[in-house]
Amino acid sequence: MALKIRLQRCGAKHNPAYRVVVAEASARRDGRSVEVLGFYNPIAKGNADKLKVDVERADYWLSKGAQPTDTARFLLKTARKAS
Repeated sequence: MALKIRLQRCGAKHNPAYRVVVAEASARRDGRSVEVLGFYNPIAKGNADKLKVDVERADYWLSKGAQPTDTARFLLKTARKAS
């Protein structure tokens, strides 16, 4: 069972929002996930959070062998700086 930390799209048409999830590598992009780690809203307005990720849980899954995608790796790095 190969695990990936990746983005799962949610939100309306032309208004994307993403969940940062741990999912099996063979699962579809918006398919079943093992755990939701946080969210990323690239077009957040006002005081709304743009990125929120549970870094401790992400580190747990990384220690178990989950591989982040390039975008997820960048977002985890950004979340660590913000913490």
